[in-house]
Amino acid sequence: MPKIQVSEPLVSPDVLARVLMAGRGTGAEFSEVYIEDKRSTSAGLDDGKVEQVTSGRDRGAGIRVVSGETTGFAHTSDLSEKGLIAAARAAALAAKQGGGGVNKVQLGSLVRHPVNEVKISPDGVEKSRKVELLRRVDAAARGVNPAIVQVSAGYGDSCRRILVANSNGVLSADEQVRTLLRVSVVATGDGGMQTGYDSLGHTIGFEMFDENDVEELAIRAAKQAVTKLSARPAPSGSMPVVIKRGSGGVLFHEACGHGLEADLVGKSASVYRGKMGELVASPLVTLVDDGTMTAEWGAIGIDDEGHPSQRNTLIQDGVLTDYMWDYLRARKEGRAQSGNGRRQSYQHLPMVRMTNTFVINGKADPDDIVRDTKQGVYIAKLGGGQVDTASGDFVFGMTEAYLIENGEITEPLREGNLIGNGPEVLKDIDLLGNDFAMGNPGTCGKDGQGVPVGDGQPTLRVRSMTIGGTAA
Repeated sequence: MPKIQVSEPLVSPDVLARVLMAGRGTGAEFSEVYIEDKRSTSAGLDDGKVEQVTSGRDRGAGIRVVSGETTGFAHTSDLSEKGLIAAARAAALAAKQGGGGVNKVQLGSLVRHPVNEVKISPDGVEKSRKVELLRRVDAAARGVNPAIVQVSAGYGDSCRRILVANSNGVLSADEQVRTLLRVSVVATGDGGMQTGYDSLGHTIGFEMFDENDVEELAIRAAKQAVTKLSARPAPSGSMPVVIKRGSGGVLFHEACGHGLEADLVGKSASVYRGKMGELVASPLVTLVDDGTMTAEWGAIGIDDEGHPSQRNTLIQDGVLTDYMWDYLRARKEGRAQSGNGRRQSYQHLPMVRMTNTFVINGKADPDDIVRDTKQGVYIAKLGGGQVDTASGDFVFGMTEAYLIENGEITEPLREGNLIGNGPEVLKDIDLLGNDFAMGNPGTCGKDGQGVPVGDGQPTLRVRSMTIGGTAA
C-alpha cells in the first residue's frame, strides 16, 4: 500500500513574499496568504444499493489584509503569481483606500508540525475497496434482527494540504488526512419506527480499517435501533442524569466550549465574559481543548493561521483559566495565540474555533456512579441540539437513554430532550469517572462555516437536569 509523502510547498517562498508585499502596498500592517489543495472521495450506500461514488479536488488561496480595525479579504483559484498578487491588491484596497509605501517581507524557513503518522494514503486505495466497506456494514447491520428495514452507510476521506505565510514572517505547512465511516439504521416493530446511528473517524489513513472492526460499528447502531423498539416514554421533570463516557462531550462543546471562544467573548455574546479566575464549574472539572491529540478528529499540525496546534487548559479544577484565541483577538488583547484560528476553506476568513474539547478523568468508578444514583436517567448517546452562548441555555436530543432505578440501568427510553444551562450543569457535576473516552467525529458549525472537531469526557453525573419526555 502506498504511504503518504511530504510534498513540496504549494507556492515558492519567493512568490509568497512578493504577494505579501502587494498586500501591504497600501500601508496595511498585516497581510496573510492561505493556500489550500484538498482532494476528497465519498461513497454512499442506501437500501443495499451504492448510490454514489464521487471524487473531487478544490484548490485556491485566500488573502487577508488588516489595516487598523478593518480586514480586507479576497480569494482566488488562480495560484499563479499574477493571480495571487491580483487577489492581494484587491484585499488591500478593501482594507484601506489610498497609497502607502513598499513594505518588505522576510519569511522564515518553512516549518511543519506533524501530529499524526499516516501509513496508507486513501488516495492510493481502490474505490472498490471503499465500497466493499459499505457492503460489509450493510450485511452486519441487517444480520442483527429481522426488524432492521433500512441501512444507510457512508464513507469519506480527504487529503488537505495547506500553506500559510504572513507578513510577520510565518511560513508553515500541514498535510491533514481524514477518514470517516458512518452508519444509520432503521428498525420497525410494535413500538413504531426507531433509528440507530454510529460513526468512526480519525485523522489517519486507510489503515483505520485495519485497526477498527466495521462490522462491530454496524452492529452497535443496529442494536441501538432494535432496543428502542421496546422503549417506554421518557419521564419529564428534573432528576439526576448520568452521561456515559464519550457520549456527552458534545454537551461541553456546545454548552460551554463556544462560550470560551475569544471572538464571542469580545462581542459580549458569551456567558463567560469577565469571569477569568472565577469558579465557573464543579472543582471536579478540568476542561481542555487540544489540537495535538494524535489521530483524533480535530487534530491539526497548525491552525489555519499557521500557528502550531497546542493543548490549552480552559477550566482548571472548576476555575476559568483562559479563552481560545486567534490572531486578531490575541493581537487586540495583547495575548498569545492558542492555535484556534480555523476556517472551512480558502474561501473563508479564519475565526476562533475548537479542535478536540474534553473533560479529563476524575477518580470515581463508573459503575459506582450508577449504583450511587437511586433514580434518574442514564444517557448513552446525545444527539444534536441548540445553544444560546450569551445565556448558556441549551436543548439536546437524547438519542439513546435508559432509566436508572435503585442504582441499576433498567428500561430503554424513547427519545426525549435534555434541557439545561451550561454554567449550571458545570457546577452541578458531582461525580466524575475514571474511564475517559472521546466520542464520535463531528462537524462544528459557526457563522456559516463547518470544521472537523472532536469531543469527549469520562462517565459523569449531573446532580439535577431537566428531561423533556412524554411520560405522564
